[in-house]
Amino acid sequence: MLDMPRCAALLGIPFILTLVGCGSESVPDDPLAGLQLIGDDLSDIPLKGSSAEQVARFKEGDALFDFVFRERDGLGPLYIRTSCAGCHEGAARGPGAVQKMVLVEADGVTPAADQAVLPYGNTMRPYGVGGAKTLSLPEAAETLTLKLSQRLGPPVFGRGYMEAVDDAEIERVAAEQAARGDAIRGRINRVVYHSRKNADEAFHAHDEGEENLIGRFGFKARVATLDDFTADAYQGDMGITSPLRPHELPNPDGLTDDAKPGEDVLLDTVNAVADYMRLLEIPRRAPADPVGEALFAELDCAACHVPSLRTRADYPIAQLAGIDAPVYTDFLLHDLGPDLADGLADESASSTSWRTAPLIGLRHSTAYLHDGRARTIEQAILLHDGPGSEAAASVAAFRALSYEDRAALIDFVRSL
Repeated sequence: MLDMPRCAALLGIPFILTLVGCGSESVPDDPLAGLQLIGDDLSDIPLKGSSAEQVARFKEGDALFDFVFRERDGLGPLYIRTSCAGCHEGAARGPGAVQKMVLVEADGVTPAADQAVLPYGNTMRPYGVGGAKTLSLPEAAETLTLKLSQRLGPPVFGRGYMEAVDDAEIERVAAEQAARGDAIRGRINRVVYHSRKNADEAFHAHDEGEENLIGRFGFKARVATLDDFTADAYQGDMGITSPLRPHELPNPDGLTDDAKPGEDVLLDTVNAVADYMRLLEIPRRAPADPVGEALFAELDCAACHVPSLRTRADYPIAQLAGIDAPVYTDFLLHDLGPDLADGLADESASSTSWRTAPLIGLRHSTAYLHDGRARTIEQAILLHDGPGSEAAASVAAFRALSYEDRAALIDFVRSL
């Protein structure tokens, strides 16, 4: 048994990696429990001005978000957590985490061309039901380099604001960055929209078969809509199939179904959970400190963490249509250098590329960056530095600030 590390690591193999599943009615202990922090201010409330119909829809999706799946509900055969809330408690970050693995070249950054020794993909699913044997690596004939990393479950509040942002706004910001004279060069991750539209569901934003959409969800912006995000998480994290993801993922036992024959949840369930996230309000923000806010702009933090972007006038949720959404992201991929590389590529995102994190509700978290390696906002800022990082100049400017100005900038970010 290999103890999976919390942070990215490089291991020489050959070896056999076997993770033994647990029973269907048990919930595993979480070694990362406690990383998230829910404050006195609420993080799990519907949009301001919600109608009675919207509140009812919010509550329906909220209950499904918290629902704990068991083997009889279609859990597995392999899984990471047993509920959406297991990775996004209180709609905030954590406590669950996803372990990733990939074969890389000697530089520890570039994905190896041959990933054949990982026939079941790059995601560790350490628990199984029904006696399913989980991931195992065959012994390699020669020494290979396996890079291990983790991704903490991101917050899901404010995601309706993010989905509502007009594509033209994201394209505008990308063009403005391309014209800059410094290293900041964000780019759009164009993705295929995998979901199908339910014609009776008012909140859906795109039609079946639409391609080349702008990715905006996930650490590498590989998902375009909240329906896709929900179906992808159901399948990838819990082994729950749906009309949008009808197949069980490849597994060592070759199981094509589980204890619940056919698709495990209805399309209506996926839609309800997606609508719950659409209807989540951004947690209350304290009044901005003008000094910290000015420094945020002066150091070019706001060039990528764009304070607000205009939403579509025709977005199906009235409260989010045609407004300035305070998302503090540009949705673009930025190269942050090899120090933060995880060896993985998502669509057009490279090993060193990450979508600008939306600075929403940071006070509800005690761990930062995709893998939680930073335990303070200051550490998160400093870790944006490194060879090849687009943010290196901003980090250098942050280091040059006085103690008081550093504190003002950090307090401003924490207030978001």
